[in-house]
Amino acid sequence: MVETIHSVIDGLQDWLWTYVNIGLLIGCALYFTFRTRFVQFRLFKEMFRLMLSSGEKKEHGDISGLEKKQISSFQAFVVALASRIGTGNLAGVATAISVGGPGAIFWMWVMALFGSATAFVESSLAQLYKRRGENSFYGGPAYYMLHGLHRRWMGVLFSFLMIITFGFANNAMQSNTIALACEKAFDIPLLWMGMALCLLTIAVIFGGIHRIARISSAVVPVMAVVYLVLALFIVLSNITVLPKVMCMIVENAFGVGQVAGGTLGTIVMMGIKRGLFSNEAGEGSAPNAAATASVSHPVKQGLIQALGVFADTLVVCSCTAFVILCSGVDYTASNGIQLTQNALTHEIGSIGNTFIAVVIWLFAFSTIIANCYYGETNLLFFTKSKLSLFVYRMIASGCVMAGALLTLDLAWSIIDLCMAMITICNLIAIILLFPKVKFLVADYLSQKKAGKDPVFKKSMMSKIEKDLDAWE
Repeated sequence: MVETIHSVIDGLQDWLWTYVNIGLLIGCALYFTFRTRFVQFRLFKEMFRLMLSSGEKKEHGDISGLEKKQISSFQAFVVALASRIGTGNLAGVATAISVGGPGAIFWMWVMALFGSATAFVESSLAQLYKRRGENSFYGGPAYYMLHGLHRRWMGVLFSFLMIITFGFANNAMQSNTIALACEKAFDIPLLWMGMALCLLTIAVIFGGIHRIARISSAVVPVMAVVYLVLALFIVLSNITVLPKVMCMIVENAFGVGQVAGGTLGTIVMMGIKRGLFSNEAGEGSAPNAAATASVSHPVKQGLIQALGVFADTLVVCSCTAFVILCSGVDYTASNGIQLTQNALTHEIGSIGNTFIAVVIWLFAFSTIIANCYYGETNLLFFTKSKLSLFVYRMIASGCVMAGALLTLDLAWSIIDLCMAMITICNLIAIILLFPKVKFLVADYLSQKKAGKDPVFKKSMMSKIEKDLDAWE
C-alpha cells in the first residue's frame, strides 16, 4: 500500500515539474529580472545597507500606530532565512549531486541569481498588502491574492496548500533529515528522536512569532557562521583540487562528461528543484515572514529578502557542494544528509558525523518553527478561532514526529509534490500583480534620487489601489 501511494505521488510530482513548474520558474525569474532592470544586481549594495540599518522599527512604528512588539526588518529576514537555511542546504544539495550529478549545482546558482528577482517581487507585495495584527503585522501570498487580486478563492487555495506544504510536509522532511543524521552519528532510534522533536516543537510554537523571531535571530547567524568557517577550512585544505571541481560542475551542467549517468534534463530539474527547496524564491513561503517586518517602504523588505536567496544558495549551498566534491567521496553511493556526513567524516575524521548531526539539528529545527509560523499565518486567513489554532499546532507537531519515520525517498516525493502545487499558485498571482511592484520600485528610486529615506503611504497609490490596511 505504501509503495503504491509513493508511486502515485512520485509520478504526479514528476509530471508537474517536467511540464509546468520548470517553465514557470525560469520564465518568471527572467521576466522579473528584465522588467525590474536587474534590480537584484543594481541594488545589491542597498540590500546590505538596509539589512544592517537599525532605525526602521521606530520609524515605521510612528506611521503605523503599532508601538509594541514590532518585528524588525532584520528579525523578519532571519525568520525567512531560518526557513531557507536547513535541510535544503545540507541534505538537499547532497541529493541534487547524488541524483543529478555535480552539474545540478550550476543550475542552483543560476536559479538563485535570477530567482532573487522573484523573491524581491513576492516579498514587496507581501509588505504592500500586509495587515495589522494586535501586536504585529501579518500577511503573505494569500493576503495579496485577496486584497490585491480580489480573488478570495485563490487566497483560500493558497492558504490550504501553504498549511499542507509547510505546516505538515516540509516539517516532516526536516525531522526526517534530523532523525537520519542523529541515527548515523549517535545511534538514536528514529522514533525516539521523532518524539523529542515533537515535544520541543510544541514547547516553542506555542510562544508565537515573537518567540520564533527571537530564537531565529539568535541561532541562525551563529550556526551559519560555524558551518561556513568549517566548510571554508575544508575547501582551503583542498584548494589544489578546487579548479578541477569547478570544471566538473560546469561541464556536467551541460551534460559534458556526465558521471552519474543522468540526462541533461535530470541535471537541470534536480538543480531547480533542490534550489527552490533551499532558497524558496517564488514558492510563496518567505513573504509570510517578510510581511511581519516594520519598515517605511515595501521595497526595503523586498530587497532584504532577495539578499536571503543569495545568502542561502550562493554561500551556504555552495559550501556543502564544495565539501562533498572536494572530499572525493563517491557521491553516487549514498544520498541525503548521510552523503554530507560521509564527506565531512572523510575530511575531519569521525567527528564529522557528530558535527553535521548537531548542525543539521539546529538548521532544521529552526526551519521547523519558522514553518509552523507560516502555517499559522495562513490559518488566520480562514479563521481566528483559538481551537483551530490549537488543533493546527498539534497536527503540525505530530507531523514532525511522523516525518522521522518516513523513508528518505517518500519524504522527498511528498515535499516535491507540495512545492510544485504551491509554487504554481503563487507565481500566477505575482505575475498579475507585478505592475504594483513596478510602481513601488519607481517610487523608491525616485525618493532615493531626491536624497530622501524612502517612505511609502497609502495615498501614493490611491488611484490604483485602496485596500492597503497597514499604510494609512
